[in-house]
Amino acid sequence: MLKGLLSALGVYRIYERWLWYQVKDKPKPEHIALILDGNRRWAVNHSMMPHEGHVYGADKTEQVLEWCLNLGVKTVTLYAFSTENFGRSPEELKEIMNIFDERLRKIIEGKTVHQHKVHVKVIGRLELLPENIRNLVKKIEESTNNYDNHFLNIAMAYGGRAEIVDAAKGIAQRIIDGTLSPHEITEEVFEKYLYTSYLPKQDPDLIIRTSGEERLSGFLLYQSAYSELCFLDVYWPEFRRIDILRAIRTYQKRKRRFGK
Repeated sequence: MLKGLLSALGVYRIYERWLWYQVKDKPKPEHIALILDGNRRWAVNHSMMPHEGHVYGADKTEQVLEWCLNLGVKTVTLYAFSTENFGRSPEELKEIMNIFDERLRKIIEGKTVHQHKVHVKVIGRLELLPENIRNLVKKIEESTNNYDNHFLNIAMAYGGRAEIVDAAKGIAQRIIDGTLSPHEITEEVFEKYLYTSYLPKQDPDLIIRTSGEERLSGFLLYQSAYSELCFLDVYWPEFRRIDILRAIRTYQKRKRRFGK
């Protein structure tokens, strides 16, 4: 059995190296967005309680962010928790918020974001989150505000429709205040009111969703108009480096004309 496992690991490493040589010299996506799906189903398949999958999913997220840094990806946006997720059981919500608390503290106390100058921002309706999470978010954002080598967006209490509504409200308020006229509203003006407005590149080049589901579930509805979509039949805790390399290879093979 051990011999078979070692053999499989050897094959995996060869395949991973082969994929890397295929993608390394071609243009890579500047902005990758990830829908982290399948934690609960993975846990059930491994005879665990559904909420335990979120712990393994959080571990995987840290690993994937390291891969993205090593690949030279400038911006990563993670869909971690939607506004609809508040409809889950109180027990699961408590576990999820505990995980957020632990991992956000780890970001604050760790060296990675500071070594790589990663600008971290949490996007969504943050007022819906517990106070301890909001306080941690504030600390992270303040401590990384001047960094611009890389950007990490964590979508929490996020909904794509909510984002568009909030942008519309911001524009409406300016019209009421008399500082903006309706005829001055353009796509460029509208984009300044999105949660992602601070980014050098708001629109993801590539959106990856795990778990086999083939939908965006409200993720970056405005920004994803011309994003390349890649749906993978693997649960998030099982996501491997070869999966992100394959997704990048798929992205590189597509012809991006943007309607031209």
